[in-house]
Amino acid sequence: MLPWRRLLRPLAALALAVAALAPTTTAATAAAAPSSGWNNWSCKPSAAHPRPVVLVHGTFGNSVDNWLGLAPYLVHRGYCVYSLDYGQLPNVPFFHGLGPIDRSAGQLDVFVDKVLAATGAAETDIIGHSQGGMMPRHYLKFLGGAAKVNALIGLAPDNHGTTLLGFTKLLPFFPGAEDLITTATPGLADQIAGSAFLNNLNAGGDTVPGVTYTVIATQYDEVVTPYRSQFLNGPNVRNVVLQDLCPVDFSEHVAIGLIDRIAWHEAVNALDPAHAERTTCGSVFD
Repeated sequence: MLPWRRLLRPLAALALAVAALAPTTTAATAAAAPSSGWNNWSCKPSAAHPRPVVLVHGTFGNSVDNWLGLAPYLVHRGYCVYSLDYGQLPNVPFFHGLGPIDRSAGQLDVFVDKVLAATGAAETDIIGHSQGGMMPRHYLKFLGGAAKVNALIGLAPDNHGTTLLGFTKLLPFFPGAEDLITTATPGLADQIAGSAFLNNLNAGGDTVPGVTYTVIATQYDEVVTPYRSQFLNGPNVRNVVLQDLCPVDFSEHVAIGLIDRIAWHEAVNALDPAHAERTTCGSVFD
């Protein structure tokens, strides 16, 4: 990479972040009131957007903080939007997604049924960030979720686990470290590349029939590494690299879910492919 491009990278990232945050401030504030934002249980899907959208937060996230940007973005576009907390540990408030992932998938199962009952819809669409883009695959594959879900869209999902830039490979050199992680935070242990959970999830293929899959990854991901391990193989799959849509988007793992309107624009295209509009750097202003 040329030196001038290194200099421009932080400036471009700052510009995109400012543009992303500015238009959503009012909407995010409004979303705190369930009647005007997301988790509005009286919302009825429209003919244009017949399926409610369920948002699934990432590890250490929760149903509010992870979605202060994306949820209002979707509500403003006419979607009924819902988010849940999952993977809670006893005496650990706010920071969720730490419990065993198969149990978290069971919580998603219950929540989707609640959303479908409230909205009267036959199916839902799911958008998940990080673990939230991978965990629903257990629900789809093992808990009957494929009959209730039209599309799964993952923002930086750890579909095949992570090496954390190679740090997980050092765990065997620290006696007791793996056992401690497995006992204290099983949701983290389940996400290490090569875990028993992930081997079971991906055995026999990444996808199930009847569901469309979209993965939106960033090449600057520092959490789910290598970033191409996020991609899925199978029919009805679209894998997207954020920088192929906008070369000057330098969002990393957290930003792609929290503030990146370019990623969100592409997620909306996946929700409604019949009316998709090309995603570019200018999509930050849509």
